[in-house]
Amino acid sequence: MADNDWKSRLGVVFSTNPDFHYDTEEEETQQETLSPDRQSLRVSIDRRNRGGKQVTLVTGFVGTEDDLAALGKMLKTKCGVGGSAKDGEIIIQGDFRDKVVQLLQAAGYTRTKRGN
Repeated sequence: MADNDWKSRLGVVFSTNPDFHYDTEEEETQQETLSPDRQSLRVSIDRRNRGGKQVTLVTGFVGTEDDLAALGKMLKTKCGVGGSAKDGEIIIQGDFRDKVVQLLQAAGYTRTKRGN
């Protein structure tokens, strides 16, 4: 019965071929994390869609979600603020651009740039 799940066939109306099997999109595999000296990170500030609050964004991370969460936790702990790490970017509450750039470079992320 699992092969007949209608939710996996959304977008396909009908097939008259009795041997037809619905091809569902496979989740993309986890890519391995690049070494810190090969990461190209950009640290910027963002105020959009946040009720006027400022947040520091770290974008450009290439790697697994676990490594992203670990890096985010380290930055949040060192800055003493909250935030989140998801979808390849780290959000730190407040304007900590200079401090985050210094912390990343001290951790071996030499290709870190400060944005706006």
